[in-house]
Amino acid sequence: MATKELKEFTIEEVAQHNTPDDLWVVIDAKVFNLSRFKDLHPGGISVLTTDEVAGQDATEAFYGLHRHEILERPQYQRLQIGTIKDQQSVIHSRIAGEISDVPYAEPTWLSPGYHSPYYTENHRKFQKAMRLFSDEVLYEDAQAREEDGKRPSQSVFDKMAAVNLHAMRMGPGKHLKGLTLMNGLVKPEEFDYFHELIITQEIARCGARGYGDGLLGGKVIGLPPVLNFGSEELKARVVPEVLAGKKFICLAISEAQAGSDVMGLQTTAVKSEDGKEWIINGTKKWITNATFADYFTVGCKTDDGLTVILVERRPGVETRQIKTSYSTTAGTAYITFDNVRVPVGNTLGQEGGGIFVILSNFNHERWVMCCGSARGQRLVVEECLKWATQRKAFGKPLISQAVIRSKLAAMIARTESVQSWLENITYQMCHMTYKQQAQKLAGQIAFLKSYSTRSAQETAKDAVQIFGGRGITRTGMGKFIEHYHRTVTFDALLGGAEDVLADLGVRQAMRAMPKNARL
Repeated sequence: MATKELKEFTIEEVAQHNTPDDLWVVIDAKVFNLSRFKDLHPGGISVLTTDEVAGQDATEAFYGLHRHEILERPQYQRLQIGTIKDQQSVIHSRIAGEISDVPYAEPTWLSPGYHSPYYTENHRKFQKAMRLFSDEVLYEDAQAREEDGKRPSQSVFDKMAAVNLHAMRMGPGKHLKGLTLMNGLVKPEEFDYFHELIITQEIARCGARGYGDGLLGGKVIGLPPVLNFGSEELKARVVPEVLAGKKFICLAISEAQAGSDVMGLQTTAVKSEDGKEWIINGTKKWITNATFADYFTVGCKTDDGLTVILVERRPGVETRQIKTSYSTTAGTAYITFDNVRVPVGNTLGQEGGGIFVILSNFNHERWVMCCGSARGQRLVVEECLKWATQRKAFGKPLISQAVIRSKLAAMIARTESVQSWLENITYQMCHMTYKQQAQKLAGQIAFLKSYSTRSAQETAKDAVQIFGGRGITRTGMGKFIEHYHRTVTFDALLGGAEDVLADLGVRQAMRAMPKNARL
């Protein structure tokens, strides 16, 4: 298809086309003919025929009402007839793989001129590759699936599998041995928690919270018990297909009767008469990815305590979608187990030792959520800084209002503090054994998650105030703010409620309190 030839015009020539039947405007040095479009304009005709718009440079007026992406839609690109002579367009959309130059839109280590003791040159190369992958493969699918509620596209899962992203999202470990990671960019033995942090934060940049969980968040928390506590036969049968994105798994712990109170689980598992099978009965609620899961890592009450069992989807297992504040693309579901028979060989860990299996999973799960929360807050800061500089109120840019600058200052301070604490903990994880992490970081990670999600909710509230009505509108200028404000509480609840985790942090500190400490 041939590209339409664009002519050059002067500002004076454009000014002559200022009537409803002959209506031209200039936006960022581009000339648009709106004569036929005016009746279709969603905002009505009157806003196009004012003296400030018709035949004029309407760049400021346009960006006060619309996101730049509007101009990139084919139906609007066709309205462009030329450019302004001796002028160049300076506004562009996100360029795949590029770093944002908006202050505080990127963590310090990615900002030009700044330094970090945590990240190596390999981390920087890995981030560039992951940023490009996220922009080119994930972003468009994220926006579409967040809106239509369908499961993330299989083509995306396949492309993730091609570079072994599914495996890398499980963190460092033996499961990476022999794999080619990100087309050979990082060796399996050199992959660390900072690489995983980069993956999680680049995914979070999509600004689609439901999609982020739909992108196999259930696997991130549901597969580790299989990797760490499953038999060799079970792992050989289950893990390869899950890491290839061909089969899906979720973690089924929470119930209507028991959320943070893991010991209160009521789903039961009893042995068959011959002792070869578990017979499972009960329900689970708010289970991420359950609507499309093939495997369920299930916490059950047994005669000798709690036991974790891997259940394959089979007769007796039913899942029903639960509609929550974010998109159904996450696959959140209510699960019923009705006399479901499972081989005893599917037991994960020791019978009656399920509490250890469950608790050993929490640190990594909560840390991953902190990674996403930190990046989500930064995305909101970037949106607010852009809006505050382009939006005019009372005849001045919004940023000229002291109250707006005060809100931005608090948002930036919270975002930077969360990232700094997160990187410190990540560094400790890289230099501690799994056992040391459990002993020393359970409290730290609990505190960080509680602080991070509280900060996120404050930032969401301030962002809505900055955007006004647009901050509660699901489309248009404030769509990411509305989405963030609507979904921010997920991180505050999943993986442990804020108050429960804050209390856990204090109780962990008390365990290390020296008995001879006195004022």
